[in-house]
Amino acid sequence: QVQLVESGGGLVQPGGSLRLSCATSAASGSIFRINTMGWYRQAPGQQRDLVATTTNSGLTNYADSVKGRFTVSRDNAKNTVYLQMNSLKAEDTAVYYCNVNGTSWTPLRRSFRSWGQGTQVIVSS
Repeated sequence: QVQLVESGGGLVQPGGSLRLSCATSAASGSIFRINTMGWYRQAPGQQRDLVATTTNSGLTNYADSVKGRFTVSRDNAKNTVYLQMNSLKAEDTAVYYCNVNGTSWTPLRRSFRSWGQGTQVIVSS
């Protein structure tokens, strides 16, 4: 199964920046292709909402609340997705989750979806 390893979360002051990373990994011998990679976030008492996604062809999608401030990118060679967060606001405080959609051929062809464990981002002075 494809697993996700997240890093980069933490505490930052309003107006500051933070960069999240999410690397994919799988058991030796696995054959898979990552299609869509992205980030979601969930604040206490709220649903998990889309932040940004990117397809393997380079198309991106952003939530209105982060447009102009956040940038999602991916390194296909490393199967890693990044989220650069600038001009952070208090309302950006949430648990951020990495998400990956793809296709696996081990043992048979199938679609899959994986989630990271979540990383806490706190924006506070």
